Formats: sequence, C-alpha cells, structure tokens
Amino acid sequence: MVGPGGREHAIVRALLRDSSVTQVHAAPGNAGIARDVTCHAVDASDGAAVTELAQRESYDLVVVGPEAPLAAGVSDALRAAGIPVFGPSKDAAQLEASKAFAKDVMAAAGVPTAQAVHAADAETAAAALDRFGAPYVVKDDGLAAGKGVVVTSDRDAALAHAQACFSAGGTVVIEEFLDGPEVSLFVLSDGQNLVPLSPAQDFKRIFDNDEGPNTGGMGAYTPLDWLQGYTETGDDGVTRDFTGIVMDQVARPTVEEMARRGTPFIGVLYCGLAVTSRGVRVVEFNVRFGDPETQAVLERLETPLGQLLLDAATGELGASRQLAWRDGYAVDVVLATQNYPDSPRKGDVVTGVEEAEALEGVAVLHAGTSTNDDGALVTAGGRVLAVVGTGGTLAEAVERAYAGVEKISWDGAQHRSDIAAKALAGHIRVSSPERQA
Repeated sequence: MVGPGGREHAIVRALLRDSSVTQVHAAPGNAGIARDVTCHAVDASDGAAVTELAQRESYDLVVVGPEAPLAAGVSDALRAAGIPVFGPSKDAAQLEASKAFAKDVMAAAGVPTAQAVHAADAETAAAALDRFGAPYVVKDDGLAAGKGVVVTSDRDAALAHAQACFSAGGTVVIEEFLDGPEVSLFVLSDGQNLVPLSPAQDFKRIFDNDEGPNTGGMGAYTPLDWLQGYTETGDDGVTRDFTGIVMDQVARPTVEEMARRGTPFIGVLYCGLAVTSRGVRVVEFNVRFGDPETQAVLERLETPLGQLLLDAATGELGASRQLAWRDGYAVDVVLATQNYPDSPRKGDVVTGVEEAEALEGVAVLHAGTSTNDDGALVTAGGRVLAVVGTGGTLAEAVERAYAGVEKISWDGAQHRSDIAAKALAGHIRVSSPERQA
C-alpha cells in the first residue's frame, strides 16, 4: 500500500479483512498504519524506490493510494518491472492532474459537465467570470490536494485566486456553477470492464453549514437514501438508477475515450458529481480513492478487496462483476489540527484513540499522525484522524461516530458537527430529470 494517509489506512484495514491476503506492507504509512502492518520509509512518489521495494519483498500487488505518486508515474515504473499495480499510468492520471485535460476528454466522450474556460491570464479569467456569473467557480488546473477550488459570490476574490495560480506558474479552469447536491462515486476499472462502488457524500468546507475554505474533506457518509427513486430513461428506453446513469453517461464513455487515446485507465475513477435540475453533471474526476469517502465506503464493503483490486490490475474484473455490501450505514468525521487548511500545527499529543475504538461500531483511521521521541501519538498533518461510525440506521452511525470523536482530543483539534445532518433532517431532495427531447 503506497501512501501515508487516511485513505491508505482504510484500504489497509479492508485488505486485512480479505482471507486471500496473507500479508500487507505500507510505504511510508503513518503511526496508525504502522500499528496494523509493516511500514517502510520510502518516498511514495519515488518510482524507482517503490519498485525496488516491491521487487525486494516480492509483492503480488502494489496499490498506489494518493494522486501525487500517480501523477509522478510510480505506476509506470512498477508496470515496467512486471509488477501488478492498481493505479493508472502517468498519462491516464492527467484526468486529475489537469482539469483542462479532463474537460477535453469529457468533451470528446460526450460526458455531461459544467461549461468551462481554461485561462492562463487575468484578462481571459475576468471574461470567463463575467460570462458565467456568480457564484464564481475557479479551479487550479493542477493538483492541489482538494484545496485548489474557490467557489464565491465575490468576483474580486475569484479573480484573486486565479491571479495567485498564475503567479505560481499555473493556469485555472473557470466553470459555470452547478446547482444541486454533490455525490462521489468510485468506479473500479481494469481498462475495459467497470465495477461501481456505493455512492457517498463528502463535506469539503472546514466549518459547519458549508462555510469557510475548501479542505481535502471533513467527513462523509454512505449510502445515500435520498438518491433512491432517482432514475432516468435513456434513448434505448431503459430506465436506470443513479449509479446506472453515472456508469452509462460518465464512467464508461470516459474509460472508452481513454482507451481510444492509447492510455487505458486501470485503477479507480473517482466521479465527483452534482445532481442538478438538468441531470447528473461531472464536477471533477480524481484517479484514486477519495479521502474521506473511502473510510466510510470500505467500512461497508463485504466483497474481499484484495482479490478485487488484483483483478482490476490484471484485466480480470469481468463484464458483470457484482459487489456485496454489509447492511446499514457508515459515517466518518474528520478531526483536523488548529489552523487547517492554511498552516496546520504539528506535534500536539493525541489522546483517547483507544477509548474511541473500544466503543461499539466505532473505528479510528489515521491520516496525519506520527509518534514523538517518547512514543506518544502526535499530530503530523492537517487532517489527523477519521472516526468511523457504523449502524443499522444513519442516525445510529452518526451518533456512534460523534461518540468516538468526543473521546479524542489534542490542543487545537477541530471538526465539523454537522456531517450527514441535512440528510437526517430530510433537507436533501432530488427529482429525476425530465427526458430531453
């Protein structure tokens, strides 16, 4: 398992539940992952170092977790050495590494998404802002760990974000604002065959009520009851549910277009979606499991993960693969450090993790953690832990997650108190779109 974060800890835990998996190692991992498996002090983005480790340890499969190693070509280095790897090539990873590239692929594949302008200067950016109007959506074209997006009604703030990206040598994509709730759907791909996981919803803003700056994600939950009954009838006369719509209109055309370009997509395509009044629209693509949705989604996955990822890596998913899920709901709440997402404070001693994990239906997954010279658990990144609650109802899962959160503390810890609150209150409603003539 390549990577240091909460997503990687969730994947490690799921791999350990697979009876066909005899051993799991991680590189570099974190303090929580190190409690579960052997960790190696290897730079996750160093393809040569990761490949050397894989050859030395004779791994049957390497799973690349974060986007940075994928964009750096770590999967390419492993494949060149003949090692099965779950994760797209550097070229295919451009779906996340360049939003302009992703827009080009979607246009070629006929995938529904927001109108957009790729801007490299202030004049172009200003014109695009005026064309689309408020709320303004400005995205750093490159990788920004989920924090390169500004959505604001303040035109000056939108233009300032664009200028900051230009000053750093980058470009931006300016989009029309998409109304409606957002949904994340992970789709596994072996380059040809596809398997969807369970839709989830995450919470990007740092503060309650979706206020404050964007983060990498402050919590998530699954499944989404409010999507039940959302259907659309295609030109073929077949009525599809939400997941079927996304597979038919988004995932499959995108993977087919990538194959047509000679860059087959092998790994997980993260479809970030808006359920708008006009139908499903793509907000963004990622080329890896999303964090923190993975912590909730994998908690419910009953299908053995190791064999599933190996089959994706080796072209063996099959055309009609079905996944099994545990009954009930999963919710995770992210605990972050003081000053996150701006300049997170590190080195604070964390207490209460064991007490939280002792609670029924509670798991604690580590992200930005380390140990100090005394062996105590300390903060080592912006997002430190994700507390996962599971239960027979969404309310029970939420209650358990927050009961775990209450056991954990450190100086300056912060978290949102409203994960899944709108869903619980029945405030999220979507209507199936009318079929277009």
